Amino acid sequence: MDAKLSPQQGLNYSGIALTSILGAGLGVAALAVDAMGNRSPWQVTSLTLPFLLCAVASAGVGFWVVPMLQAIKAGQIIREDGPQAHLKKAGTPTMGGIFFVPVAVLAACVWSNFAPEVVAVSALTLSFGLIGWIDDWQILRRKSNKGISPRMKLLLQIGFAAIFCLWLMFTQSHSITTIALPLGLSLPLGLLFWPLAGFVLVAESNATNLTDGIDGLAGGTVAIAFLTLGAIVAPSSPELMVFCAALSGSCLGFLAHNRNPARVFMGDTGSLALGGALAAIALLSNSLVALFVISGIFFVETLSVMAQVSYYKATKGPDGKGKRLFKMAPLHHHLELTGWSELQVVAVFYIIAAILAISALLIG
Repeated sequence: MDAKLSPQQGLNYSGIALTSILGAGLGVAALAVDAMGNRSPWQVTSLTLPFLLCAVASAGVGFWVVPMLQAIKAGQIIREDGPQAHLKKAGTPTMGGIFFVPVAVLAACVWSNFAPEVVAVSALTLSFGLIGWIDDWQILRRKSNKGISPRMKLLLQIGFAAIFCLWLMFTQSHSITTIALPLGLSLPLGLLFWPLAGFVLVAESNATNLTDGIDGLAGGTVAIAFLTLGAIVAPSSPELMVFCAALSGSCLGFLAHNRNPARVFMGDTGSLALGGALAAIALLSNSLVALFVISGIFFVETLSVMAQVSYYKATKGPDGKGKRLFKMAPLHHHLELTGWSELQVVAVFYIIAAILAISALLIG
């Protein structure tokens, strides 16, 4: 007799297959970039070795940490006005960023012999992760979707971004206040660079946070973004390349637990940290244009939220209610409510992220 898979088993195997395809694609990409850079994939300053080791380490640590999060009942509170299919996820542990982000940061610091640039980016990453952890913890403590106030979260982000920018100002200002553009062009900004730098740090962090709403979505797209950024900075900064490879691999290892159906969510602890790290590396390596291309999905997700809020306010009637431009924002929830499955959304977004990555590499 032919054994039939239950819907849950089918979903599980589909999630494994999608994550495996992503992992294989990233691994091949890392090997190809190392080959083009005349680097052995097994040498310390490569993309491949830190990527693979952090993927294995992150996945392994997760098998220890996820049950601990379940034991302390660190379950996610699900929005009642969201997609109804998400209600079954209530109670899934959150704050997954507490294990896969530190794994990558520690590995990158040790691997780079604590290079000043890597230490600075790591400090910014952990600082933004701390903001996310405070927010996640308040949500769990209050058993509601409201953590720290948006104003407080923004002030903390601006504060840590300002500290990072001060470090940049005193150590790197001679080389980064002119933005590199495609076709060999450049844009000198002078003092205007610093408010832009602060904005990029805060905006990228929040954009990545908004993308984290479906099993495997943020983890996979950010893994692609980090590996791409690592390939771009490799010729000028091997230390930052290692940091990017470590975080990309750690995100992939996290997907072993976050793929659909997820056993853990990264929470703001992970998403805020990842966005801040992407922005910090782009600022240090003068790769803002490449970052904008790589972050196309995060940008569109953010625009969908801004458009939804603006349209709702603009169409508000005497009853205080307005019209919605999307069924729900961010965009991935709108697609879900129009009939897409989570796996379909994630697969399409992975493909788009890969196309954006190739485009960013061509731009340089």
